[in-house]
Amino acid sequence: MNESVYDSIACSAEYLGLEVSATELAALANEARLSDDGMAAVRRVFSYLQKQKEDRIISTLLRTSRLPLKEPKTFDGYDFNRISGKDIEAVSNLPSLTALYAHKNMAFIGPPGLGKTHLAMAYGRECCKRGLKTYFLKATELNQKLLKARKLGTVGPTVNGLVKPSCLIIDEVGRCVFDQENTRIFFDIIDRRENKEGPNCIIFTSNKSPNEWKTFFEEDDSLLCSLDRVFDRADVFIMRGESYRGQGLTTYAIQAGAASSDNT
Repeated sequence: MNESVYDSIACSAEYLGLEVSATELAALANEARLSDDGMAAVRRVFSYLQKQKEDRIISTLLRTSRLPLKEPKTFDGYDFNRISGKDIEAVSNLPSLTALYAHKNMAFIGPPGLGKTHLAMAYGRECCKRGLKTYFLKATELNQKLLKARKLGTVGPTVNGLVKPSCLIIDEVGRCVFDQENTRIFFDIIDRRENKEGPNCIIFTSNKSPNEWKTFFEEDDSLLCSLDRVFDRADVFIMRGESYRGQGLTTYAIQAGAASSDNT
């Protein structure tokens, strides 16, 4: 059944924080003797206001996500034609954000230059475009963030800030070692996110396979087994192939030496 003009306006009004039902709108239109064209004009106004609010929300989410804004990484900007294999469909379906809504973590694993970070950032950007909070940081930045929080006594608020986003992206796992206390805080974040309601996932990128990650966290095996829970229900993309880096590289052959002169 097609949505009526009254339902459409009521939906936009609700998004704008206005409490008015389709029935009330219909009664008002009847009282004011508004024509179909008049109601269509009212719907266009409300649709415009809704779009303006949506754009402001998305702009704010992108600005606070720490994703690049000048040269954004998008799914449209990723060359899906370069990938192949039996699981290509799983990569092609990333824009649907299925993992996020299914509460499944993701990891992009492989050598440098294959687009791991690009895909992670594109996923986060798509989340922002759907009004979902995203936060991106490198593993080294997370390590420093937790060290600073411990020094300032702000571990609680810092952890809350990392639990809140629907999509948390931790880039380049394996570039640093988390000491014992930071490891415990890190797993506290994971535990709390597992119990988080609504769309939710953590995205990791790394040059190291997950079975090597324990070497980057200083703790006993009883806590490090929490790492296994990260991948209990996860989509892990093992990426191989030629690096994207240097595709636009141009080299020039030149020779330096004493300039020759002709005295004749």
